[in-house]
Amino acid sequence: MASDQKSLASLLQSRGISGRVLVFVSVLFILAITLAPPMQRYFTQRAQINALRAQLHDAGAQLEEAKKDLARWNDPAYVASQARTRLHFVFPGERQYIILNTGKTEDQKGAPAAPVSNQIPTGLPWYGRLVASITSTNANP
Repeated sequence: MASDQKSLASLLQSRGISGRVLVFVSVLFILAITLAPPMQRYFTQRAQINALRAQLHDAGAQLEEAKKDLARWNDPAYVASQARTRLHFVFPGERQYIILNTGKTEDQKGAPAAPVSNQIPTGLPWYGRLVASITSTNANP
């Protein structure tokens, strides 16, 4: 056992490492191991606090927007304009005309909704024509 200690001491001396340096490095290592978990918790909590502050800021901005919206809805002119546009309300004595089916003109009534490709081969089963129409659509944007 004594020879092992002497060989270890001679090995450390040959490498230029003294006992004091070894003790100092050991203390630093233990200190780092001891402080690592609390430091990790500290930085995690700081990140959570920053995220909550950002969330609080966003909630404050939404609150201000809701207050502005509430102030708009307290204005009778705004309520009347919203009733006209959203609910199609009219004042007494007014007439409202609602025009239906304004999507197509006379020229467009006979035309298909989308143009049909001329590159689709005939004589194929329906699923073959479907695949051909998909590939020709992808090829010609």
